[in-house]
Amino acid sequence: MTRIRVIGVGNPYRRDDGAGPAVIAGLRHRCPPTVKLAECDGEPTRLIDLWDGADLAVVVDAVRSGAPPGTIHRRSLRHPSFGRAGCAASHAVDLGDAVALAAALDRLPTRMLLYLVEADNTSTGVGLTPAVEVAVAELVDEIAEEVTWRATRR
Repeated sequence: MTRIRVIGVGNPYRRDDGAGPAVIAGLRHRCPPTVKLAECDGEPTRLIDLWDGADLAVVVDAVRSGAPPGTIHRRSLRHPSFGRAGCAASHAVDLGDAVALAAALDRLPTRMLLYLVEADNTSTGVGLTPAVEVAVAELVDEIAEEVTWRATRR
C-alpha cells in the first residue's frame, strides 16, 4: 500500500497563512482513510517527522514571491527551488531548509509535491482573502484527485 501524507503548513490565525490548514480541512472528507492528513506550523523537525517514511508527501504552504495573490506554485522534490527562488514562506523557516535538513538526515519521502499559494494578507485574524480562498478550493480538488488515484492503484 502506498503511504501518502498531506501536510498543510501555516497558521489559520494569520489570515492567508492559513491556506495550508484550509486545504487539509477541505480534504478531510475527500480522501481515502489510508491518506494521512496533518497540519504543521512549519517547524522543520515536525515537518520531517510528518513526511518521514512516506512514499508520497504533499505539502501545502503560503508564500510571498511577488506574484499575484492566489497564484499557485507547483514544485516537486526533483526541483526543490521553492525555498531559493524568491518564494519566502510566510513564517520564520522556509520549506527549503526543512528539505535540506531531511536530506542530510536521510529522512526525505520517496516523492514530494509542493503546492505554494501566494498570500496577500498575513496579519492577525481568521479567514482567507478571496483570491487565496479560490486557490485553496482549486487545490482541494486537485490534491483529492491525485492522492485518491495514487491510494487506490495497485
